[in-house]
Amino acid sequence: MSASTPTKHLASCIFCKIIAGEIPSFTLLSNDKVHAFMDIGPIAKNHALVIPKYHAPRFTDTPDEYAAEILPAAKKVAKAIGCDEYNILQNNGRNAHQVVDHVHFHIIPKESDSDDSGLGIGWPTQGLSMDQIKEEYEKVKSRM
Repeated sequence: MSASTPTKHLASCIFCKIIAGEIPSFTLLSNDKVHAFMDIGPIAKNHALVIPKYHAPRFTDTPDEYAAEILPAAKKVAKAIGCDEYNILQNNGRNAHQVVDHVHFHIIPKESDSDDSGLGIGWPTQGLSMDQIKEEYEKVKSRM
C-alpha cells in the first residue's frame, strides 16, 4: 500500500501506533473518530495534537465522518489548555512542512509577544491584483 492511499490503520505509522495503544501518549481525549494528546516535541508549553482515527496522509483524504469530529475536539483541547491566544495548524505535504504522513492538527499556545515559544509566522502577502484574484477564483470555483 502506498503512503498516499488512505486506510483505517497503517502499521508503520507512528500516529496509528499511538491510536492502537502500541506507543503510549499523554491522551487528552479519545473517541471512536479522533484522538488528542500532548505533543512530545512541543514548540510551546501545552502544545497538543488532534488526529483522526483513520489513516489518511492529507486532510482531503480524510473521510467526512472523521473530519467532522476534528474541530470540536480541537475546541475542547484549546479550552482545556487555558490559553487565550493560540494557533491551530494543519500541514499537508512536505512543502507545507508535514513530517508525519497522518493528518494531524496542532494546537499551539502563544502566551505572550515576548515569549519565544509557540509558532512564529509571517504573512507574506502576494500582492495579486483583483483581476488575478478573480481569474484564480474562476478556476477554483469551476472545480467545486
